[in-house]
Formats: sequence, structure tokens, C-alpha cells
Amino acid sequence: QVQLIESGGGSVQAGGSLRLSCVFSARTASNRALAWFRQAPGKEREFVAVINWSGGTPAYADSVKGRFTISTDNAKNTVYLQMNSLRPEDTAIYYCAGGPLQVPHMRFYTYWGQGTQVTVSS
Repeated sequence: QVQLIESGGGSVQAGGSLRLSCVFSARTASNRALAWFRQAPGKEREFVAVINWSGGTPAYADSVKGRFTISTDNAKNTVYLQMNSLRPEDTAIYYCAGGPLQVPHMRFYTYWGQGTQVTVSS
């Protein structure tokens, strides 16, 4: 069983930055793809970004392109989400997830973190 531990959430004013981290207990074929999703109050969980341990081109939701960057540190079994130019609409609980395929759909991800709150004030 792969475990994920997130950190880095917090409160920031619009235009500010935060970096989220997610440490995986192991890298396996079943968590080759590493993704971030988010869920705002009263809304469904949505895709944010995805990458894989072996490199390749990351993918982003249109709403965060040009502002967020996903990256990995394989030596530390960690995936990051650098969030710049934050907006109030980015306020949500952010979850990291691991799965076998680099796709933007929740149902393909087996492993999930506990979530970390990001709050952006105007």
C-alpha cells in the first residue's frame, strides 16, 4: 500500500504564491503517474495537474496553465505543485494522487493523500 503525505497549504492573498509537497512512501508501477486534484466547497473534485516519475510532458487544467507548475524529486519520492498568481477561485482542498496512467480523471487514481487546505483572499 502506497501512502501519500501532503504539506504546504495555507492562507495567502490574491497574487501570492504557495508550494505544495506530497511525499510518496514508494514508487511503483501502480503510481507511475502523480497528480494534483482540488475540491472547492460545494463543488466536485477537479483535476489540476499531472506528471510521471519518468519525466515526459506534464498536463494542466486550463484554469491553472501558466500559473501552476508540477514537478518531481525522484530522490525524495516527492511531487510538488508550485502555485503562483493565486486567485480567490483557487481556494480549495488540494489532494495529491498516484495511479498507473497519466490522465486527468479521478477514477484512474488508486492512492490519495489526506488533502491540504489552500485559501486565497482578495
